[in-house]
Amino acid sequence: MIALLKITQAVSAWCIVLPVLAGATLSCQRDTKTTAPNVVIIYADDMGYGDLAIQNPDSKIPTPHLDQLASEGMRFTNAHSSSGICSPSRYALLTGTYHWRRQHGIVGAFGPPFFNDGDITLPQVLQERGYATACIGKWHLGWNWNFTNPPSGKVTQWGREVSYYLPNDVSWDQPVTGGPTDRGFEYYFGDGTINFPPYAWMENDRLLTVPTEVMDIQDIGYETKEGNWEFRPGPKVPGWNPYEVLPTLSEKVVEWIGSQTEDKPFFLYFPLPSPHAPIIPNDEFDGKSQAGAYGDFMYQTDWVVGQLMQAIRDKGWEENTIVIFSSDNGPERYAFDRGEKHGHFSMGPLRGLKRDIWEGGHRVPFVIRWPGKIPAGTVSDKLVSQLDIMATLADLTGTALPEGAAPDSHHFLPELRTRPEQFPQRDWLIHNTMANRWAVRQGEWLYINDSTGQHSAMPESFSKLRSYETFATPGLLFNLAVDPEQRVNQYALKPELVESMDRLISEAKAGGYLIKDD
Repeated sequence: MIALLKITQAVSAWCIVLPVLAGATLSCQRDTKTTAPNVVIIYADDMGYGDLAIQNPDSKIPTPHLDQLASEGMRFTNAHSSSGICSPSRYALLTGTYHWRRQHGIVGAFGPPFFNDGDITLPQVLQERGYATACIGKWHLGWNWNFTNPPSGKVTQWGREVSYYLPNDVSWDQPVTGGPTDRGFEYYFGDGTINFPPYAWMENDRLLTVPTEVMDIQDIGYETKEGNWEFRPGPKVPGWNPYEVLPTLSEKVVEWIGSQTEDKPFFLYFPLPSPHAPIIPNDEFDGKSQAGAYGDFMYQTDWVVGQLMQAIRDKGWEENTIVIFSSDNGPERYAFDRGEKHGHFSMGPLRGLKRDIWEGGHRVPFVIRWPGKIPAGTVSDKLVSQLDIMATLADLTGTALPEGAAPDSHHFLPELRTRPEQFPQRDWLIHNTMANRWAVRQGEWLYINDSTGQHSAMPESFSKLRSYETFATPGLLFNLAVDPEQRVNQYALKPELVESMDRLISEAKAGGYLIKDD
């Protein structure tokens, strides 16, 4: 691995001039703290652009804590995840590297790490900077599990026979490498991935309880409140209750924040398992929305954010903590029915959802809050990516990035740059989920090198509800400044622009597609 570089001196003062969209400025001020700011990233799972109430005037889901977070910071309306699915977006966020330089798919049950050992992560560089680092929640980026033999279980799921590991196929008495504690996190607590085995709690590199039973995907033992369980078969601990996952993670986050001390800054990555399926809000949240059980689960997700923010306030660290909130991709396919049944559109005005390279698949909620540094209540429509989080936080925390780290990351708050020569602003961005379909965003234009951005089939009833048309051209071109819903295809009108944008995709792929480890 490339050696991490320590900065030569601590950041003790900040002098920032930040233009606000309305034209005002923030005056120069000196930070009284001698430590770098704490950093918290809250990462929702399958939360759509329209699920954040403050940016959806027709929302049927209250999100008071997230709305407050946005009102106290800056909300980006043109922010994107790297992929339209889970693992790739998480990898990109933590490395500042396009996911397609490694792989396109998610990490399956008991899958190996998404990372190569040479990858440099955000927690690694912050740990080297002197931060306490923790990941609490959904990992879904793989471990090096210790198998005693190949998977010996078989079951029919989704119309096909699948093999899966039974408890005796895995050696549980050894540390599990390749996970969060090998990627720069000093502490990890979570269940890995709520709908993937093993169904058990992991702390650092070991399970707290050995799984001795198998999850029966035909009879989970509980009922969902909407949709399907989406569980994969595999080992579980006796008495495993999925309804306890989100409350337990919420308690653990509050506990961990409470254990931190003022003399050492911390970085907390809190990847939530919600509102991803299974849709299982706890009973006290039933009926809190007008969008069915999903809406209630989203309301509970917002409540958990409120618990975390209160823990920060209780420690007196509000002013010196950077909080970023976003989601890994757009909403799951249940959003179609939700729109028709409840009139709540999780994708907001956007076309498409999870897995798609339509805007609804990867344009996500994105908020950053840092009192006194980022003006409250501001809204930006600039093009930003979760790839950009690593470069931005490195600069804001006074952390040097090693050569070769975060190759695709740009500073999304250039007004706050302490080193103007580094981290240039972003002027184009690749969108990709599956290997056979790509898009590029440049300025106000979006080009897709296919006749559709769809992967998740849209029901005809929903298509009629939104009055969508299909396209016959071999590629698609939209001006998102005037057509964010992607209805007016200008592919045939601007052949030179199509050619130049298609070249951007080809050059990006040729410059580092599926790079290998050093």
